Amino acid sequence: MIDLLSFIHWDFNPDIFVVFGRPVRWYGLMFAIGFVIGYKMVEKQLKHEKEEAKWLDNLLFYIVIGTIVGARLGHVFFYGWEYYSQHPIEILFVWQGGLASHGGVIGIFLALLVFSKIYTKRNVFWVIDRVVIPTAIVAMLIRMGNLFNSEIYGVQTSLPWGFIFERNHETVPKHPTQLYEAIAYLITFFVVKHFYWKTDAKNKTGFISGVFFIMVFTARFLIEFVKEDQEAFEAGMTFNMGQWLSIPFILGGIALIFMAQKGMLNQKIITTIKK
Repeated sequence: MIDLLSFIHWDFNPDIFVVFGRPVRWYGLMFAIGFVIGYKMVEKQLKHEKEEAKWLDNLLFYIVIGTIVGARLGHVFFYGWEYYSQHPIEILFVWQGGLASHGGVIGIFLALLVFSKIYTKRNVFWVIDRVVIPTAIVAMLIRMGNLFNSEIYGVQTSLPWGFIFERNHETVPKHPTQLYEAIAYLITFFVVKHFYWKTDAKNKTGFISGVFFIMVFTARFLIEFVKEDQEAFEAGMTFNMGQWLSIPFILGGIALIFMAQKGMLNQKIITTIKK
């Protein structure tokens, strides 16, 4: 028999306090802290490279909008289309939950594509190389927020660090996959940070982005094997939706490193005005 006293009993309150009848949650605080940290990190990078620090406020705006819109639409189309196609107005109800990290990455990429054309006049991966460093920290904090919410955890385990998520009325220990991902993203942060500050990788546009995509989405792909299905339609699938969505990012990361080594992404965007 499994001795339930040997495991971690988790009953963390996800609410910090209530304002005007609505709870302020640790998840939201983790998000906010991540963006503040990210802002300061990118500011330090731009100053180090003597680039335009005045871009920062606009960059933060583009990233926030890209993250929220992309993550929400990713959840809608990748995981919940059967429901939201019948209740389209609820797509706007972000406060009810439902954000997909793969969609968030796509949203950020599209937002930074527009940002690059307007402000940096460089290949979009020039700015992505700098943004992915704090993004790894943001991703780590978000997964901690998921742990505080007692959500997206794993299947049953007999390992001593299994969590019994009592707030969800679980009675058996489950893999704390939120922690697994948080640790993987923290390791990714230190790796890409090293490449930026200690090597010449930042001069090879796309290289740091490629390393980030390979590390983050390989970790995500592997951890999904011990994670509970997020939606009913995933039951019986060889690879779940999170894994299928991770594969293009891993392959894209490999392609980016190859192109970066060849210097294929270093050119600036050439803009012309026809008179």
